[in-house]
Amino acid sequence: MGRKATVAVCTLNQWALDFEGNLNRILQSIQEAKELGALYRSGPELEICGYSCEDHFLEPDTFLHSWQVLAELLNSRTCQDILIDVGMPVQHRNVSYNCRVVFLNKKVLLIRPKMLLCEDGNYRESRWFSCWTKERQIEEYYLPRMISAITNQTTVPIGDGVIATRDTCVGFEICEELWNPQSRHIPLGLDGVEIISNGSGSYMELRKAYVTVDLVKSATFKSGGAYLFSNLRGCDGQRIYFNGCSCVALNGSIVSRGRQFALPDVEVVTATIDLEDIRSYRNQIRSRSHLAASNKPFPRINVDFALTNDADMYLTTNPPIEVEYLTPEQEIEQGPACWLWDYLRRSGQGGFFLPLSGGVDSSSTACIVFSMCTMVVDAVQRGESQVLYDVRNIVHDPDYTPVDPKELCNRILVTCYMATENSSQETTDRASQLANEIGSYHFPIVIDTAVSAVIRIFTVATGFVPKFKSVGGSPRENLAMQNIQARLRMVLAYLFAQLMLWARGKPGCLLVLGSSNVDEALRGYMTKYDCSSADVNPIGGISKTDLKSFLRYAANRFSLPALSGILEAPPTAELEPLMEGKITQTDEEDMGMTYAELSEFGRLRKTDNCGPYSMYQKLVHKWSDRCTPDEVAQKVKHFFRCYAINRHKMTVLTPSYHAETYSPDDNRFDHRPFLYPVMWNWQFKAIDDSVATMTKMLKNQ
Repeated sequence: MGRKATVAVCTLNQWALDFEGNLNRILQSIQEAKELGALYRSGPELEICGYSCEDHFLEPDTFLHSWQVLAELLNSRTCQDILIDVGMPVQHRNVSYNCRVVFLNKKVLLIRPKMLLCEDGNYRESRWFSCWTKERQIEEYYLPRMISAITNQTTVPIGDGVIATRDTCVGFEICEELWNPQSRHIPLGLDGVEIISNGSGSYMELRKAYVTVDLVKSATFKSGGAYLFSNLRGCDGQRIYFNGCSCVALNGSIVSRGRQFALPDVEVVTATIDLEDIRSYRNQIRSRSHLAASNKPFPRINVDFALTNDADMYLTTNPPIEVEYLTPEQEIEQGPACWLWDYLRRSGQGGFFLPLSGGVDSSSTACIVFSMCTMVVDAVQRGESQVLYDVRNIVHDPDYTPVDPKELCNRILVTCYMATENSSQETTDRASQLANEIGSYHFPIVIDTAVSAVIRIFTVATGFVPKFKSVGGSPRENLAMQNIQARLRMVLAYLFAQLMLWARGKPGCLLVLGSSNVDEALRGYMTKYDCSSADVNPIGGISKTDLKSFLRYAANRFSLPALSGILEAPPTAELEPLMEGKITQTDEEDMGMTYAELSEFGRLRKTDNCGPYSMYQKLVHKWSDRCTPDEVAQKVKHFFRCYAINRHKMTVLTPSYHAETYSPDDNRFDHRPFLYPVMWNWQFKAIDDSVATMTKMLKNQ
């Protein structure tokens, strides 16, 4: 009697609405799973249509094309003799559900709708789907005629059911059901379900890879069993990046796991598990057995198929493995690089254009592109045919094979130092040195003529000549003079992005890269529609502190000595006149707060949901060793005034790689107003009252 089953979890880089590409990647994963000996294959959430279809889930076309893809799968010889579940949207009685569809040998066995939807972070699932709320109940679903013609079935079960094979039982969770306090894997395990499959669409955030691993291990530790976690990977059309890490757990241990970041579109991970290990583990937990004896059963769909066979004695089961996590610096190195690769190859453009200032932010962006080039070269050397096909399309050379990251970087990254009379020689040299070390096609330009022309237009129209503060101008004039430079850099960036490949005798255009970090966005320390405005921004969700750590790591990882000087230099926008050739303006002085303080404000505002008063209450104790209550109050007030004044800038924030829990991106992640009562009268009075009370108490001690 067979007892060992080989199962497969799949990581797929799907693309919203790319039904043909999604189908091919699903078929490839099934073929690879069969070649690895698996008799059961599970895949990621909504893999047929792509997770990020969003309001396209309100269109009937999305459901129609999903069924058409399923028809192709049912008819494919690749899908024969293996139990398969795929993710797709399904409408039942005029209600849309996010579902797993289980099929075997041209027969649909079960449609299992998602029972708990995700509504936090970047997720808005209830806008398009409803929960299946009928626990342990199934109904009849009338199949589309195109499916019935293949399966000879009129109806199939839909609902909270499980699949009973000849040798085991398979149940299902979908993404959020693993995270929820009332996870379905507990009652499923108590009903004798031995294999639980979860098709997920979980995106990355820095320092969060351990969360999924802990949840999957916990799901099988308390009640035993095998847990199959299949996750998406890549940018499927949104700011988020799905970070893979598909895995298989058995009785509280991870026995197989995929990579977090990688360029291949398909990754299949298998595990061979001994079903008797599950039964033995469960039987020795007596309290669990007593609960199971009275557990309300799930509807079972019986299938004449086995995941084991009599020859399985020759199979070796997967032992527990130690999970290794990437450092935050490695996550920054690889995650945004993969995101940029997906965006570049799917946008049809010929590369990137980056205004390289010689500071931490633009240098981080340049290093991420170089990391992308390194990953591409490594993938090509490993024989990844899809990566080679994509890079040849990008450079418009069917015979090109990249062998050196610097050479590839020269083909696809153009960097430009846009100098004015306020730019220092030090930043010019740092930008040039870094460009030389990573191999980008680099050139400097001077934009003073354009700045003077714009000022001249204003002067002709009004008769006034604006001046910098250092030569007698007002604060309004000073800010306007800075903004002219910043906005002209954006205009010139798009000009060069559109024509630079033409000037180099190559086809195509370039994508403009932004390089403002999450802290500057939070504070609003940027000019609206300046060179922070771009097509995409790989560092827009990363803090200044993490970017500095990344550059220290990248200096050694990629042998880039130029980064040492960049890290030592004080951050500056260089938009005000120099004094004897030296900078007079620094970012932190301009902002009135440090980057470390900004990160603290951001996490309290977003992650901990603090308003002005509650933020003060937390910081007055945390910063008591270095600030008086009044000083803390002034810092908090200054932050919220700046935040309120500049919040409107978030409405036009460049689409950025999501990496930080306090991202202020209001387009998807941070839904707050962009017009605020700037003086915060009621809130600030509450802070002042608290300061007075605390100051009085301190005096009386």
